[in-house]
Amino acid sequence: QVQVVESGGGLVQAGGSLRLSCAASGSIFSIINTAWYRQAPGKQRELVAFITIGGTTNYADSVKGRFTISRDGAKNTVYLQMNSLKPEDTAVYYCKVVRSGRSDIWGQGTQVTVSS
Repeated sequence: QVQVVESGGGLVQAGGSLRLSCAASGSIFSIINTAWYRQAPGKQRELVAFITIGGTTNYADSVKGRFTISRDGAKNTVYLQMNSLKPEDTAVYYCKVVRSGRSDIWGQGTQVTVSS
C-alpha cells in the first residue's frame, strides 16, 4: 500500500509564492508518475502538472511559466513550486500517485488561497 500526504498550502497575496509537497510512503516501487490536481469551489477538479518516473513533466496552460513540478527521489517527495500566484489559483490542491497495475492513490488535499 502507498500513503500520500500533502503539505505546504496556505494564504498568500497575489504575486506571492508557495511550495507544496507530496510525500509518499509504503510500496513506492510501483509508482510511475505523480500529479497535482486542484479543485476550486463549484468547479471540476483539474490537472495542474505531472511528473513521470523518468522525469518528464507536463503543465496545464494556465500555470505554464509560473509553476514547476519536481521530485526528490531520496525523500520520495514531489514538489509543486508556485510563483506569481493569482487569485484564480485559489483551490484545494491534491496529489495523485499513479501506480503500475494498481489503483491510483489520492492525498487528502491542501488549501491554497490567494488574496487580491
